[in-house]
Amino acid sequence: MKILFAGDASNMHNCLAQELRRMGHEAIVASDGSRWMNTHRDINLLRRPGIVGTLRYLYDIKKALPLMTGYDIVQIASPIFLRLKPHRVAKVFDYLKAHNTHMVLSALATDMVYYDACHDGHTYRYSDYMIGDQPSPYVNSSEYVAQQQDNWRQPFMRTHSDHILQGIDGAVACLYEYYAAYRPLLGDRVAYAGIPIDTESLSFRPLNEAPDKVRLFIGIQRDRHVVKGTDRLLATMKRVHDRYPGITELEVVENLPYEEYTRRMRDSHVILDQLYSYTPSTNALIAMAQGLVAVSGAEPEYYELIGETVNKPIFNVSPVEEGDIDRKLAWLVENRDQLPQLARASRAFVEKHNAAPVVAQRYLDFWNGL
Repeated sequence: MKILFAGDASNMHNCLAQELRRMGHEAIVASDGSRWMNTHRDINLLRRPGIVGTLRYLYDIKKALPLMTGYDIVQIASPIFLRLKPHRVAKVFDYLKAHNTHMVLSALATDMVYYDACHDGHTYRYSDYMIGDQPSPYVNSSEYVAQQQDNWRQPFMRTHSDHILQGIDGAVACLYEYYAAYRPLLGDRVAYAGIPIDTESLSFRPLNEAPDKVRLFIGIQRDRHVVKGTDRLLATMKRVHDRYPGITELEVVENLPYEEYTRRMRDSHVILDQLYSYTPSTNALIAMAQGLVAVSGAEPEYYELIGETVNKPIFNVSPVEEGDIDRKLAWLVENRDQLPQLARASRAFVEKHNAAPVVAQRYLDFWNGL
């Protein structure tokens, strides 16, 4: 098959493309490299600031379009797969639809469908936007305003979303949350595939015995600190460190390129990631593949979706239950003799559910079904 990935997020499309090439397919990534992550892309569509940067970006897109034709599948990274206003994105989408065979959406980020599901009162018990029937800390933060989240309520965003949804042949979700949001809308035209992890390039570093000190790791995205819940997770890390100063160490990194981020976490034992998620995301899975224990999201709905009933190594933390994060993190420190077994279980989990060949085959099965 010939596959074009338009846009990327956290190296997901690039990881898929690399695996598809190993499997004998042709795969091209046109993206901005997930901004500061600077992930690999075959067609560079990085938008730099300022008027000169904007003009150059428009030129790069125009120059790239003839190279983005004749594919069996075009997989777009969300309805806003370019850093343009929606009506401009729609024009590029229409061009790609007219010059390729199938258009498929990667449900991998906030969009109108996910936004609506977060506010409908029944799809989730909690989300980025709501905790029960109350607004989340994110809604009351400066991040919310800076990221123009009110735009999701505007008619032009709904018009754009409807245009994309009417034009796609299907969608593939990387998280339980996105699958749950799209399933009522698209039915069998949506599939769950998970996040691909290149386990071959991530060496497993097993523990043979309990470490003298438990190294706790957290990666912060500067402009998504509150929505990811890393503000609360970091505060918990510091409290636990103060409680166990002799047997804990903290590693806090911020906005690192993908390769450096992956390298920096290697010598840690526990990663804290994604407070408001039902599902472990890219950071947690990369860490688990290297033998870290993840304190993240892993709700029963997620395990049911992937059919896992035995190996559940992720320490699911609740944003609702008072003191839940503190208790689970303290348990890991106090029971650090369990870390070697948890590290092996974490690696096995990723190999079974998220290894790149496994996820790529799910995509191929869905695409062939079109």
